[in-house]
Amino acid sequence: MKKVTLLLGAFIALFFISCEGPAGPPGFDGFDGQDGQDGEDGIQGQVFEVDNIDFNYDAGGDIYSYIITYSDFTSFPVFESDAVLVYRYDGSVDYQDNTTADAWSLIPQNFFLPEGTIQYTNAHTFIDVEIFIDGNFNLSNLDTGFTDNQLFRIVILPSQFAASKLDKSNINAVMSTIGVEEKDVKRFTLD
Repeated sequence: MKKVTLLLGAFIALFFISCEGPAGPPGFDGFDGQDGQDGEDGIQGQVFEVDNIDFNYDAGGDIYSYIITYSDFTSFPVFESDAVLVYRYDGSVDYQDNTTADAWSLIPQNFFLPEGTIQYTNAHTFIDVEIFIDGNFNLSNLDTGFTDNQLFRIVILPSQFAASKLDKSNINAVMSTIGVEEKDVKRFTLD
């Protein structure tokens, strides 16, 4: 009897599982979402260059400085959580295969001079970045090669990338990570 009940139960279960009826009516369409701005999807970084910077000397603080306000050069929003990386142009490097490459140094950057040491450094907000030249000697007569006609590359790095183990001293790695190519970098020359 046990076998007959088990066999009958399996047959009934198989019968109900294999039954298929007609398809039901289609559901209602959902509401359209809010239109967004056209542009690239996802998290973006921004890179731009400011050329021909002449630092201003503050005799009271014995320091040189220059302020770059983002809105003067880009409409890209900068958030408080973003990192701002500043690279100083060191010149071109010639290779044996007759190619050249631009050399960029992430600041802070130190220079050891006969008079003492100077350091390029910066401080940023979500509105601007201020670049400083500080030193451990009287800077009033600092060589203009350090203070005039300077070129800086500003990289606005979204916080998701800033927290990663990205080698921020390697400008090529940074630009590759945020999807910016050399041809996309805008250069602004000051008068």
